[in-house]
Amino acid sequence: MNAVPPLSPSISAPRLILGIDTSCDDTGVGVVELLPSGSVRVRANRIWSQQVHARYGGVMPELASREHVERIDEIMGAALEEAGLSVQDIGAVAATSGPGLVGALLVGLMYGKGVAQALNVPFFAAHHLEGHIFAAASEEELQAPYLALVVSGGHTHLFDVPEEGKYVLVGATRDDAAGEAFDKIARLAGLGYPGGPAISEAATRGDPDAVPFKEPLQGQKGFEFSFSGLKTAALLAHKAGAKPEDLAASFERAAVRFLVKTTLRAAHAYGRGTVVVSGGVAANRALRAAFAATDLHAVFPGAGLNTDNGAMIALAGAAALHAGRSPSALDAGAEAYAPLATPLAEA
Repeated sequence: MNAVPPLSPSISAPRLILGIDTSCDDTGVGVVELLPSGSVRVRANRIWSQQVHARYGGVMPELASREHVERIDEIMGAALEEAGLSVQDIGAVAATSGPGLVGALLVGLMYGKGVAQALNVPFFAAHHLEGHIFAAASEEELQAPYLALVVSGGHTHLFDVPEEGKYVLVGATRDDAAGEAFDKIARLAGLGYPGGPAISEAATRGDPDAVPFKEPLQGQKGFEFSFSGLKTAALLAHKAGAKPEDLAASFERAAVRFLVKTTLRAAHAYGRGTVVVSGGVAANRALRAAFAATDLHAVFPGAGLNTDNGAMIALAGAAALHAGRSPSALDAGAEAYAPLATPLAEA
């Protein structure tokens, strides 16, 4: 599915879409408005980022679920207040059904179903990765074909989108997701959690040439990703006494080069001139600068739409509505593993 198409005069559709995302450790609620022209405007995007996991250096699923339960009413109220709306103004509801942590997903999914049922409005079970792609589509209308690189704490997926609504998995990580690797390197270097912002900030004070990292998967014919070798090299460098800021700068450059080089090869192989880059790692300044230096037209989400959030899910729900998809059944369940695309394409 692509950017929301213009409204047809013959189609009656809700103007205000509520989106809920509780797939991991962020409680996100957003509201999207569909303007008469068919363009989309984010009216609200409120996120509660859980801090309880910092002491563990990673997300604890049970703690995440409990905090979603405790916070979702508050975040819902804050989103409606930001949008200047009451809940009765909502015309459709979308909530993430997968992939993600099942316990966490169930909180937002059941909450969204309850709101939709109480208001008697359509409900859409949204795919988390499609939501990330639509986060970028909110910045400009996307025209298939294009590539979509989703890089976050839980995902590193490269999709080819040959036509609207069709996703072909071109490459994925063999081990850690990109954001997970950032978290682990930051923890190793004592830079804090979450690792993405910590690495990015420390890198500004470090020497990117201080630690020599070898490019992963050199010579591969496909477009897969791997971060295990970079983690091992970082561990050895840390034990050898590398400064945290030098380790951060060197790792960031190596990871960014790897992501961009692999995506660029895929774009040339598939004949694509545009790439959507989304997910939490898409906020990284070095990654954005590296894509800007290529011959690709790279589209990134706007401020606040990189990490998990409810507005991206509202956008996915709005697009489903305008594409004529039937609303989801209220017995739709949460799925920890929910592929978005057809199987990995042949290299």
